[in-house]
Amino acid sequence: MRIIVERLQHSGLLPVALIFGTLTAGILIGTIISGSVDAAPETDEPVSDATPLKVPAAERVENQFSELAQKVRPSVVSIYIPASRADEEDDDSGPFSSPEDMFRRFFGIPEGPMPPPRRRGSGQGSGVIVDPKGYIITNHHVVADAERIRVSFVDDDERYDATLIGADAETDLAVIHVKGKTGLQAAKIGNSDAANVGDWAIAIGSPFGYSETVTVGIISALSREMNAARGGRPFQKFLQTDAAINPGNSGGPLLNIRGEVIGINTAIISRTGGYDGIGFALASNIAVKTYNQIVRFGRVSRGSIGVEFSGDQSPSLSRSYGADGGVFVLRTVEDGPAERAGMRAEDIIVSVDGEKIDTGEKLIEVVAAISVGETVPIEVVRDGKTLTLDVKIQDRAKLYAEQSEAEADPSEAEEAAVRFGLTVQEIDPERRDQMRLSQRGGVLITQIEAHSFAEDIGLQQRDVVLEVNREPIDSIRDLRDVQRSLKPGSDVAFKLLRWDSRAWRTVYEAGLIPK
Repeated sequence: MRIIVERLQHSGLLPVALIFGTLTAGILIGTIISGSVDAAPETDEPVSDATPLKVPAAERVENQFSELAQKVRPSVVSIYIPASRADEEDDDSGPFSSPEDMFRRFFGIPEGPMPPPRRRGSGQGSGVIVDPKGYIITNHHVVADAERIRVSFVDDDERYDATLIGADAETDLAVIHVKGKTGLQAAKIGNSDAANVGDWAIAIGSPFGYSETVTVGIISALSREMNAARGGRPFQKFLQTDAAINPGNSGGPLLNIRGEVIGINTAIISRTGGYDGIGFALASNIAVKTYNQIVRFGRVSRGSIGVEFSGDQSPSLSRSYGADGGVFVLRTVEDGPAERAGMRAEDIIVSVDGEKIDTGEKLIEVVAAISVGETVPIEVVRDGKTLTLDVKIQDRAKLYAEQSEAEADPSEAEEAAVRFGLTVQEIDPERRDQMRLSQRGGVLITQIEAHSFAEDIGLQQRDVVLEVNREPIDSIRDLRDVQRSLKPGSDVAFKLLRWDSRAWRTVYEAGLIPK
């Protein structure tokens, strides 16, 4: 051995030999140990006394909810809004890069007012088939400004194009139609007036794109209204539920325990951007009336007589003016139906077409249901005496010029050298009351144009414009007049009211109009 080691040492192979020997020894030792382990006698004895688990034969466990879900699921659809071309070119972050953005776009229920998306991006929602011919009810905000509407049905991988039949922003309802799809099953419509607090409520839809999702809760409250700062409108009456409603549920049905549609899921109130236990579904009775007008006329027409009143009127006010109830008229719209019929401020409306009026809400409801152009008798109390006035009902949207754009007519383009890049509407009495806005005057910003002067200086959707360059703004005409007086390079200062989740506060935004 000594001679071998000396020869290896002289030849320079000693290190290699040592490494080889070490590896050989390790393999031998491992083999011996492994062999001793493998040599242990095999046994069928379990290592514990636990009873093995078994999967039973599949047997359906039926209950009322599962039966209802199977019955109604073919009537619920998923709606997809592809991104516009301009949006695809500008945004490389993907259609669902911000769940919070999707939530806000679909529900519009933030702590306070918030600017709108610059363009219609991709989105999704739900809908319910109400006619086997392919007519579907969904929310207006799901399909608003969409260049293309795509619909998918249960057990069908194909997406179908849909056309917009009509929409109503006042109730946030829209009707779309799909051609080329046969064998559709319409959901059964229920009577939302039959709903009671504590009744079971089932929501079906596509939250976050997960189609056919079923959630269960109860009816938490009836006839809920949402103030305008949270996106509410005078003609919306909601069923409140704790059934989970999330972004993507918009436009889907809320069902009673019989599987009847008693509401259209529309909104949630949340501090997190997701389900917080408070959801709202537009009452089905309101949805039915809106749907019937849309499929017949393509739009919804509501009557108005053109009067302003206080939503929190004290009964003492009517009694002081000689009436035992009714609605005290603060003022009439200039050249409106009421004024033309002889109604004036301090009159007290006690009945419309024979129906007793005791609240402003009742007055709106009754008048809105009367056909536009119809003349009806309205009883008022004036100086303690009852008078009957024949008032011709006018279209509410036309009377109040809703969604009027604060821009000059094309024929006046040379005068209106300055454009702020915003859309406003005048604030009618009902909306002012809904907004809890006690201050008089002002116009409401409903949209801010992307890359505009208004956006650059910080104006926001749902701001109320009170003054521009210290000039009071009480109407769209006032804003147009100020615009015409400005030139590129002028300083412009806006005095605004802005909702901050608790109250309206005064803010100022200003800037230099680009040359």
